[in-house]
Amino acid sequence: MPALDDATRGRLLFGGDYNPEQWPEETWQDDVRLMKDAGVNSVTVGVFSWARLEPRPGAREFGWLDRLMDLLHGNGVGVVLATPTAAPPPWMGRLHPETLPRDENGQTVWWGSRQQFSHSSPVYRRCAAAITEDLAARYGGHPALTMWHINNEYCTHDYGDEAARAFRDWLRRRYGTLDALNTAWGTAFWSQRYDSWDEIIPPRRAQYMNNPTQVLDFRRFTSDALLECYLAERDIVARHTPHIPVTTNFMPFWQGQDAWAWAAEEDVVSVDVYPDPRDPDGGQYSALIHDMTRSQARGGPWMVMEQAAGPVNWRGVNHPKPRGLNRLWSLQAVARGADAVCYFQWRQSRQGAEKFHSGMLGHAGEQGRTFQEVKRIGAELARLGERVAGTRVEGADAALLLDWHAWWAGLQDGRLSTEVDHPAVVRAWHRALWEAHTTVSFAHPEHDLSAYRLVVVPQLHLLTDAAADNLVAYVRDGGTLVSGFLTGVADEDDRVRPGGMDARLRDLFGIRTLHEWWPLDAGEHVGVERFRGTLWSEEIEAADADGVTPYRGGELDGLPAVLRKGRAWYFSTLPEPAALRGLLAGIAADAGVRPPLDALPDRVEAVRRGGLLFLLHHGRDAVTVPVPGRHRDLLTGERVTDAVELGRYGVAVLEAADE
Repeated sequence: MPALDDATRGRLLFGGDYNPEQWPEETWQDDVRLMKDAGVNSVTVGVFSWARLEPRPGAREFGWLDRLMDLLHGNGVGVVLATPTAAPPPWMGRLHPETLPRDENGQTVWWGSRQQFSHSSPVYRRCAAAITEDLAARYGGHPALTMWHINNEYCTHDYGDEAARAFRDWLRRRYGTLDALNTAWGTAFWSQRYDSWDEIIPPRRAQYMNNPTQVLDFRRFTSDALLECYLAERDIVARHTPHIPVTTNFMPFWQGQDAWAWAAEEDVVSVDVYPDPRDPDGGQYSALIHDMTRSQARGGPWMVMEQAAGPVNWRGVNHPKPRGLNRLWSLQAVARGADAVCYFQWRQSRQGAEKFHSGMLGHAGEQGRTFQEVKRIGAELARLGERVAGTRVEGADAALLLDWHAWWAGLQDGRLSTEVDHPAVVRAWHRALWEAHTTVSFAHPEHDLSAYRLVVVPQLHLLTDAAADNLVAYVRDGGTLVSGFLTGVADEDDRVRPGGMDARLRDLFGIRTLHEWWPLDAGEHVGVERFRGTLWSEEIEAADADGVTPYRGGELDGLPAVLRKGRAWYFSTLPEPAALRGLLAGIAADAGVRPPLDALPDRVEAVRRGGLLFLLHHGRDAVTVPVPGRHRDLLTGERVTDAVELGRYGVAVLEAADE
C-alpha cells in the first residue's frame, strides 16, 4: 500500500492549491519562478476544474493541463492531482436536475457555488467516474504526479428522492427486516411504526422533533454514502497507479464524516486547519487537530492540505495573521507529525467568492509581507526535511477517546442542554492536557488502548457494548481511565441504558445510582470542594468508590462531584480550566505520563519527534526555556547550552550536540 513517504521522498512537502485556470498562461511562468524562490515543491492542481476539463457532456479539454503538468515537472514541482468532482459543471444540473441535492425543507440546492451534487445520484456517480477514469489514464504515467487528491472537503447533505432511495437500501443492509428497524428506532413512540420500506424517508422537516435514531442513522448513512463516492474514485486511480498514494482532505473536527472509518480507506490522511488568529488558544486548537489527524494516520506522518497564510474570508471579521504566527503554526504541524505543510491557495484569486481569502502569494505580490514569510518557512522546512520526514511523534502516552456516532447521538433535538457542545467539551479536556505539556493521541473507544498509560473520555453519550467492555478491560489490565460527564448514557441505537448509565461503568467508577442530571445554564457554576464546576452536574449516589470529591452548596451539597475507584475516575461536572489542568496533570503523573521537558514556561509547547525537541512559543513576550545539556538549533545552526531564548512566536528545533 502506498504511503506519504512515496510522495515526500525524504523531504517535507511545501506548497498549496494551485488554480492556474483562473489566470492567463503567461502568468504560469511567473508562478513557477516564485514557487522555486519560495521553496515550493508540491502543488495541488485541478480541484475545481471540472467545467474547464469537460465544458459540455463528454467533451475533454486536457491541453492546458498537459502544458501545466509539463511546466511544473520541468521546474521541480510535484503535482497532487485532484479529481474535480466537488464542483460539477452547470450543464449537469441543467440536464440532470436529479443530481442536485435538496435540503431538509425540500428546497433544491442549485449550481452557482460548489458541492451541488447528490451523493446518491447514479448520474453524478457515473459522470464522476468517467472524468476520473480519463484523468487517471492520461496522467497516471506523468512524472510530475506524486499523489491523488479525490474530490474536496466532502460535506454534501441530501434529503431528496435520490438520497431517500439510497437511505432505504442502506437501512435494509443494516437491519434486514422492518421489525428490527422498528425496534431499533423505537417507532412505538408517536405512532411511527413502519409497515413498508417505501414509507421510510430521510428526516425532513417535520411538525415537531424527528425520531432521534432515524436522524442518527441518516448521519451514518450520509457519511457512508459520501465514502462510497470517494472509494469509487479512489479505486479507479489506484487501478491505474497502484504505486501512487491517494487522499482526500478532511475539514477539521467536522461532524459530517466518521473520520475513523474514512481514514482507514486513505493512503494519506490530510486535513484543512484554520484556527482564528484572534483566538488566544488558537495554538491549542491547532494542536488538537494535529493530534487527531496523526492518530487517524495510525501515528504516522500526515498532511496539512490547507491552511491560510493570512486571513480567511468566511468569519464575521477576518483578521490577518500577525508576524510570525504563520511560521509558528506551520512548524507546530511538523512537530506534531506532519510531513506536508500546504495552503489554500498559491496565488490569491482576483475574482470569485474567495478573492479575499489569503494566498501564499497575496495581492501585495512578491514584496508583500506574506510572501516573504512564506519564503522563510519554505527554507526552514527544506532544512528540516531530511532530519524529520518519515519520523514519528514520541511520548504520546495519553489518549483522548472520540467517536463520531456518540457525537451524532448527542446532537438530537430533545437533549437536556444545548449548552453542551461536543467539540467544545473535547477541546476543554485537550486544552487541559496541552497546557499541562502532555503529548496526547486520539483513539476510538473500541481501539486497542493497551499502549496508553492514561485514557481520557471527554464525553461519549453513546457507548457500544464492545466499547464499554474495552474500557473495563483497560482498567482491569492496569490502565488509568478518566471519564467526563454524560458518558455511557445510551447504546448504539441511542436507547437509554437502564439506570441512565451503563451498569458496567457504574460499577467501574463506584456509582450506585445516578438519580438525576442537573445541566447548568450558560455562565452558571456549581461549587465543588477545591474548585468550581461548569456546564453540567449530576445527582449521584456513591457505592464503593475509593475517593469522593463532593459538591458544596446548592441542591447537590455533599453529593459526589468526582469519584475514583482504583484507577478509574469519573467527573460529573466540567471543572474550570485551571482546575481541570491541575487535576489531570496530577492524575497523569500518577499514571507515569511525563512531559517532554520539565519546568516549561506558560505558553511554551514542547514536542519530541524523531529524536528532536521542538519548542514553540505561543506568546508575545520573550521567555527563557531551561533545556539541560548542549544542543544545536537546526533552524539557526547555533549551539545552545542549558537554555533557549524564544521571542514572540519563537520556535527552536533542538538536536542533542556532542559534548
